[in-house]
Amino acid sequence: MRFVLALDQGTTSSRAILFDKSGQIQSVAQKEFEQIYPNPGWVEHNPDEIWSTQIGTASEALGRAGVSASDVAAVGITNQRETTIIWDRETGEPIHNAIVWQDRRTSGICDRLKDQGHLDLFQEKTGLILDAYFSGTKIKWLLDNVDGARKRAENGELAFGTVDSWLVWNLTGGSRHVTDATNASRTLLYNIHEGEWDDELLDILDVPRPLLPEVEDSSAVYGETKVDAFGTSVPIGGIAGDQQAALFGQMCTSPGLGKNTYGTGAFMVQNTGQEAVTSENNLLTTIGYQLDDTTYYALEGSIFVAGAVVQWLRDELQIIRDAPEVEKLARKVDDNGGAYFVPAFTGLGAPHWDQYARGTIVGLTRGVNRNHLARAAIEGMAYQVADVIDAMEADSGIKTRELRADGGAAANDLLLQFQSDILDVPVIRPETLETTALGAAYLAGLAVGFWESQSEIKDQWELDKRFTPSMSPDRVETLRTGWSKAVERARAWEFPDDSESSQTTAGENGTTEETAASPS
Repeated sequence: MRFVLALDQGTTSSRAILFDKSGQIQSVAQKEFEQIYPNPGWVEHNPDEIWSTQIGTASEALGRAGVSASDVAAVGITNQRETTIIWDRETGEPIHNAIVWQDRRTSGICDRLKDQGHLDLFQEKTGLILDAYFSGTKIKWLLDNVDGARKRAENGELAFGTVDSWLVWNLTGGSRHVTDATNASRTLLYNIHEGEWDDELLDILDVPRPLLPEVEDSSAVYGETKVDAFGTSVPIGGIAGDQQAALFGQMCTSPGLGKNTYGTGAFMVQNTGQEAVTSENNLLTTIGYQLDDTTYYALEGSIFVAGAVVQWLRDELQIIRDAPEVEKLARKVDDNGGAYFVPAFTGLGAPHWDQYARGTIVGLTRGVNRNHLARAAIEGMAYQVADVIDAMEADSGIKTRELRADGGAAANDLLLQFQSDILDVPVIRPETLETTALGAAYLAGLAVGFWESQSEIKDQWELDKRFTPSMSPDRVETLRTGWSKAVERARAWEFPDDSESSQTTAGENGTTEETAASPS
């Protein structure tokens, strides 16, 4: 068995990547799927399309490499986190579309929980902020709004899962309902200190325990694929949420090491070892990974929109034809022309945590053109990361010495150079940008002995390019002051109403039956 297959289920596409023993990519297959926007601020996916595109890309990746499933030692899974699916245990049919991590429909629920005095309790037990980002309030919304769902959940007829659980369920023909500790830690329901679902939090959110999956290590054999999925049974040996998988793929396995993934969102994660560091600066305390029943924690700053802003320029404004074109446009101008782009399409994440912020472009003059907008979009990604790193340094007391970058947008040299400039630290890009999938592969391979140890894996990390700061401190200060002013103008754009942001009831098929209420 010469390979490990990583299933990388992301927010806009499903991918499968085949890695060999040296950690090199042998083949890649990718397929985008539909983004569904039933109401402003709502984002959904079709769970069946997630499954069909993921199993389709798995077969395609094997075919492109000219190998069969019998050549695969294990399958690893990494996934968009917080995205919430509930399905029927008997039929495997979802009761509603998946509610995506970007979705803001439960902002009103979060506000009421804060008003009831639960903010500190949730942060103490889960390490998370009370925000619509996380799975718990999405589960509550589905149980409250899908006809008959709550009673069926209480009777044990339904199963909840983040996307990893949904994939394992389908891969094993419904024989395993499981998740790993990293995904469980993103639900608002899991006590990261005790390592178990928390009855007090379940009670507050009114989530029945029979709905929940088993929680296991991030590297373990969870089951085997059913024969008709791959043509033969293959062990499923590793699961981690996408950002934790990237942390492991970058081999940030010592306290103080961190990485930033420039994907649909941007996610800065720093390993804090076996200590769960409580943030005083609006970061998340989360589980980095769990091996051999030992939990390794991390601090995380979650940015909701990063690479997705390039997709918006392509699909909505249509000023570029493909993602690489954004850098070409941005390089046609020397600066942003005074324009700042705050891509708060679904609110602001860390360190601001403003559910009601919205995307804003400020500083426009007659001279600003699409080249300046492209540059402002790229710079907006870097500014958000810099804000998070400032908070992270304040929490951990560790000064950033270098930043390891990965994710699709990390291929953009202009972005990484600008990031280095405003941070005044080197930014390091590895040879393999697919560190999210690589982390899942490493976790799966360790579980079955394909790789014997972490030290063997560390030797495989290779540098592609190093970006060093070249901007004057005065210029950095001017730019970041402008960014801070732009963020203030984006904040609190929407206002909470008294109806959980919606009067909508979802039927069994997930279709909406009324129109969402407008913000008051």
